[in-house]
Amino acid sequence: MKVRCPICGISCLWQDNPWRPFCSERCRLLDLGNWAAGDYRIAGAAASPIEEEEEDP
Repeated sequence: MKVRCPICGISCLWQDNPWRPFCSERCRLLDLGNWAAGDYRIAGAAASPIEEEEEDP
């Protein structure tokens, strides 16, 4: 079965592909970088900031 790489769109084999669903390690790392940079977001309400508790001396 052939699938399209979600990063570059090249058609690649699914079976025996160590980087699936990507076509190559490069595309896999680009996707990981996009997640780390915050380029992918899940829609939802903004998170409230966490208030730091003061420590007793």
